[in-house]
Amino acid sequence: MSGGPSAAPDATPTEALRPVRLLLAAVSATLLFAMMGTTVVDVVGRYFLSQPLPGATEVTELLLAGVIFTGLPAVCLDDGHVTVDLITERLPEWTRKIRLTVVRLVAAGALAVIGWRLFVQGRRLAGFGDVSVYLHLPVAPVAYAAAGLCIFSALLLVVLVAVGAEEGGRLRRPPSPR
Repeated sequence: MSGGPSAAPDATPTEALRPVRLLLAAVSATLLFAMMGTTVVDVVGRYFLSQPLPGATEVTELLLAGVIFTGLPAVCLDDGHVTVDLITERLPEWTRKIRLTVVRLVAAGALAVIGWRLFVQGRRLAGFGDVSVYLHLPVAPVAYAAAGLCIFSALLLVVLVAVGAEEGGRLRRPPSPR
């Protein structure tokens, strides 16, 4: 008997990060819905009323960046990156944990570099006072947000390596039977 409630034996370190993943998924879904709404209003206005939505292209571009970068941490938590198993599926099972660790560290390094460069670009955009062409929206905050989400994703991957999390944890769906 145990002295109190404990975590389920199959609980994984990624389960502790589930609220973060759900929050980012909700933000990403909201941005995607806003992008869809913007496109619908623009198309209806353009083809039925001969009045396209002013700045719809700019808004869609900024929302698309938001959808991509808010979804990135969730992809990292799920180990949902695109992979090709041409050679690795023939390797012995004992190499799986090593491969997962190496892939996560390489991805973390790449995301850290991308985040750093986005931050540098954001600083440059802010210095120039760069704004979108039609609506005059500042673009530096988008670059800063993308940089922060890239760095956050890199840190998540490092945490997954540090705690020795299995591939995708319980957040990943089990493989379908063949």
